[in-house]
Amino acid sequence: METTTIIRSIRHYLPLFIAIAAIALYTSCSSSTAGNTAPPPQELPVVSITSKPVTVYSEFTASLQGKRDIEIRPQVDGNLDAIYVDEGAYVHKGQPLFKIDARPYTEQLNNANATLLSAKASLANALINVNKLTPLVQNNVISDVQLQSAKAAYDAAKANVEQAKAQVESAKINVGYTTITAPADGYIGTIPFKTGSLVVKSQADALTVLSENKEMHAYFTLSESDFINFKSRFAGATLQDKIKHLPEVELVLADNSIYPEKGKVELAEGQFSKTDGTISFRANFSNPNGLLRSGNTGKIRLSNTVTNSLLVPQEATFELQDKVFVYALTDSNKVIGKPLTVTGTSGNFYLVSGGIKAGDKIVYQGIDRLHDGVIIKPKTMPADSLFKTASL
Repeated sequence: METTTIIRSIRHYLPLFIAIAAIALYTSCSSSTAGNTAPPPQELPVVSITSKPVTVYSEFTASLQGKRDIEIRPQVDGNLDAIYVDEGAYVHKGQPLFKIDARPYTEQLNNANATLLSAKASLANALINVNKLTPLVQNNVISDVQLQSAKAAYDAAKANVEQAKAQVESAKINVGYTTITAPADGYIGTIPFKTGSLVVKSQADALTVLSENKEMHAYFTLSESDFINFKSRFAGATLQDKIKHLPEVELVLADNSIYPEKGKVELAEGQFSKTDGTISFRANFSNPNGLLRSGNTGKIRLSNTVTNSLLVPQEATFELQDKVFVYALTDSNKVIGKPLTVTGTSGNFYLVSGGIKAGDKIVYQGIDRLHDGVIIKPKTMPADSLFKTASL
């Protein structure tokens, strides 16, 4: 009886079970179908490659020196009686800097003057003898030999006077050397000596160094590859011609600010160094306000205008195995990675000579989500909007 009841119940609910199973099967199939549907292509900004005239900058480390760095050295030996200037002071030509004890040289001058007076007296006496003997010889009272001897003594006395005069002048020079003056306008360097120190002409250290810096020299070097690139970038048949036609250069100071005065490049050496394979150049800068000092460092910035160069935003590139790539857009809106031949930078752009051409479109943003063969929905960006924000 119970078994019959169960069978009747199953027959009663069987259509409901079948309906539920059919719904579950449909739902599963629908979910599976929905899961296999490809997502729509992602929309990414693309930009067309263009060429524009740009200014390219090359920077080279430089050290600065005054037009003349003059070592101030003693010309006579003695003790320093006075130091009239302080380190770092600006002095004018002829201004006293040091004073050496002049007493020994004043005595030498006094002795030289006394010797001169004695020589003049001897000359006067010799002249008297010549004048006395001349009429006697004319009247044949004495022989001509005596007169010739007197004239020789006169000539010797005259020579002694000239020698004594030279000794006086030498002593005056030495006295003058005891006051050391500035040979030019400029800044005083360190002074390693103090008042009372003994200084001599043969000492290794200078009293100080005076930097004449109304005009400054900035020395910088080019490697062999930089030098070859330099010769190819600038017009001129010879190296001197190229240098003459170089535009004025800028000096980037240690704080990355630009020195307000422009400089002109000159060749400092005519051959490469055997030690490091570099060639030296010198840029001259006016220094009217004394902002630059000897020993300063900075960078020389050479500029060159490239009239027709392909520009690629650095933001649109990625690096792989030391090469720079972009994702280029094909006609079917697929992207493909292309390596670039980079020749330089200008602002936020790479200067490119190969790998792409003018008119090609590349993905500008979202490249971290891409790989070769991915289809995208391109959103074209105007190139002018990129150039406005770039430092070209």
